Amino acid sequence: MQFDGTKTYNNLARSFAGESQAGMRYQLIARLATQQGYVTLADTIKVLAKNETEHARRFFEELSKRGENLENIDLNAGYPFHSGDLGESLALAAKDEHEEHAVIYPAFAKDAEEEGFKDIAALFKLVAQVEVRHEMIFNYLHEAFTKGVLFSNESPILYICSECGYMHTSTKAWDVCPLCKSSQGYVELHIPFQKEKI
Repeated sequence: MQFDGTKTYNNLARSFAGESQAGMRYQLIARLATQQGYVTLADTIKVLAKNETEHARRFFEELSKRGENLENIDLNAGYPFHSGDLGESLALAAKDEHEEHAVIYPAFAKDAEEEGFKDIAALFKLVAQVEVRHEMIFNYLHEAFTKGVLFSNESPILYICSECGYMHTSTKAWDVCPLCKSSQGYVELHIPFQKEKI
């Protein structure tokens, strides 16, 4: 089958564009977190942004490997252009991740399977699995941030300063590190483990 012009060809291009934009949106959320003093929150979001960039790279590689006409691919697709304060941005990111793993990538995998591109279908499914985790992480971060419990827990846990390594077991992290005097925003985050949904 001629690859150019297939649904899979267009879906790879759409996925590259979407993942690239997601990576940039998450970098902007991380910047907002840093500006507000939530350094380790920003670091966590930057990791997710890097993940999205890697997804974009994989989609680009598959498109480049198979496509012949790559000068300009016209796409008729919608992409999220929303933002808000830090809490709203975390909630919107979770919503976007849900849309990707529950709707977009399953449909793209189905198209690829029907067109005989089983390896690309498998790629869409693998990325969808990661997006399930991303949704969980963003939902947790949104809830913990909006409730003001990013740095507290019902049971005692080990809190670590990301700057100097100071450690303390408690139900709440310090406001200011007793060793290096860094603000609470430098305390390493604890994201609870959740069972796989996929």
